[in-house]
Amino acid sequence: MLFSELPLANPLQRAVRAVGYETPTPIQERSIPSLLEGRDLLGIAQTGTGKTAAFALPILQRLLDSGKFRAPKTCRALILLPTRELAIQVEECFKQYAQFTAISTACIFGGVNDASQKRNLVRGVDVLVATPGRLLDLIGQKAVSLKALEFFVLDEADRMLDMGFIHDIRKVVALLPQVRQNLFFSATMPDDITKLAATILRPDPVRVEVAPQSTPIERIRQELYRIDKRRKGALLKELLLAHPEMKKVLVFSRTKHGADKITRVLEKAGVKCAAIHGNKSQNRRQEALGNFKSEKIRVLVATDIAARGIDVDDVSHVFNYDLPDVPETFVHRIGRTARAGKDGIAISFCSPDEEQD
Repeated sequence: MLFSELPLANPLQRAVRAVGYETPTPIQERSIPSLLEGRDLLGIAQTGTGKTAAFALPILQRLLDSGKFRAPKTCRALILLPTRELAIQVEECFKQYAQFTAISTACIFGGVNDASQKRNLVRGVDVLVATPGRLLDLIGQKAVSLKALEFFVLDEADRMLDMGFIHDIRKVVALLPQVRQNLFFSATMPDDITKLAATILRPDPVRVEVAPQSTPIERIRQELYRIDKRRKGALLKELLLAHPEMKKVLVFSRTKHGADKITRVLEKAGVKCAAIHGNKSQNRRQEALGNFKSEKIRVLVATDIAARGIDVDDVSHVFNYDLPDVPETFVHRIGRTARAGKDGIAISFCSPDEEQD
């Protein structure tokens, strides 16, 4: 199947061509037709599988087909995400796909002043991309209402629960109108996620699972270095200096302090890099991410707050400087490479204490 064969309106087909899409990924091919029919969907997919287009394109098509208009301080489609980085990137995708239409988008998230976000909602918006806390805050301020909602997407559901958003999600769901189309995406489906999905989705949703749960993407070549914890910084520096083909490198640290320490070691060696974690301001995080995307810096050092929130093309290598505690986090980390059908390399450092864990 080609994108040109999908029943998408000309403005959406034009946008698809503009971003260079030709052949749908498995999750796109299996999801888009059912979503265009108005079915609820439970999607289980690893990172880098094309989830955003899988739900964004049919939502945009159905918004175009409905002929309805947005009302002041309302939204017609809500996409709920765990991190502000991911929210910003998903809204960017919606803007790309809707660039030849009159469909409006907005993005709201915490950590910044809410004045401009409230201004963007005054006239209403077709597609609202949000993090849970800021959404509930603006609902409480009567800056936005969900009464006219037609489409609800809960993305990265397992990450939502990991970050403690379950109560906020339940509050949001309680405010949704009864008649709506629901889309629920998660990389894994443990029991608590399955129970949550049952409270959101209508009976008999379409289930799309495109890869075994917690299995690393096959295109990623994995390497392991057993090394003393105190030597990790020196090894990372040596590998980067010895291998100039490592052009776009993402390094994961367990702690914020560790991320800053790694950055100092690399900067001292002349490696252009930046750190991104929860103690950095929103502006600093977006600046670092932007510099990484544009290759002004070679290395981005991140904590797991960014494991789901970084969607950058052509990441050549992912380093697990510190190993995570759970397999799912490991999968999400290394899934930052080998995206869009390309190959990638994941390198893990393992100290004796981590091996015992």
